[in-house]
Amino acid sequence: MKIAFIGGGNMAAALIGGLAKRGTSPAHLYAVDVNEDARTRLQTQFGIATAATPDDTLRGYDAIVLAVKPQVMKEVAAALAPHLSAQLVISIAAGIRGADISRWLNGYTRIVRAMPNTPALIGMGVAGLVALPGVEEAGRELAANVLGAVGETVWFDDEAKIDAVTAISGSGPAYVFYFIEALQEAAHRLGLSDDQGRALALATFAGAAQLAAQSEEPAGVLRERVTSKGGTTAAALASFNAQGVKDAIVAGVLAADARAKEMGDELGKQ
Repeated sequence: MKIAFIGGGNMAAALIGGLAKRGTSPAHLYAVDVNEDARTRLQTQFGIATAATPDDTLRGYDAIVLAVKPQVMKEVAAALAPHLSAQLVISIAAGIRGADISRWLNGYTRIVRAMPNTPALIGMGVAGLVALPGVEEAGRELAANVLGAVGETVWFDDEAKIDAVTAISGSGPAYVFYFIEALQEAAHRLGLSDDQGRALALATFAGAAQLAAQSEEPAGVLRERVTSKGGTTAAALASFNAQGVKDAIVAGVLAADARAKEMGDELGKQ
């Protein structure tokens, strides 16, 4: 499995590192990035070859991962198009639709859209994937192997659902960090030190997430088991409900989904 990356940022580095840990040889990994510092970092950290611009070297790779910002995808696709033959193209850019990537690649259709998230940096990510009609089963397996190197993968048949994936898990780590910040702020107001508040908040969140992952019970049932009538947890949850915390979280995720759709509309006009 020979994998090339266009873009050498954090997510590309996470995927390269995950593939290396799974046994992919550095000789089979390659990265293209205009930024010299990014290239040097990847060369030093992983021992892979790099280049500043796409060229026919890419024809020797099985898959090409587009790990660039959505705003530059059209420009990157134009530079990549002359060097495509039968490679699988995997885009991890938010919002950019497969049809637009295909159009920018002069009608190329062997494309998979994927939305990973930042816990991929520690091998605990999750990615939603959807394949364009031009991708056969072998291509789907290849994409799953690439994204699966840093966490779980979930396939979708409807590309529109990738916007929801972006809103829930792509942006989701920020929501988790936001809640951790709130717990730490509460700890501070209650007189705990910053170190004490951080330790308690992080361990509680990590432990609760693992408990939910390992349990067959829905999250609501697990919540009820912690909530004694008239107790401290009930008091906190009553305050959350009175202030509409759950509704605000749901509304925020829906806003993220709407923004992903807007980005697809805006950038797809290019």
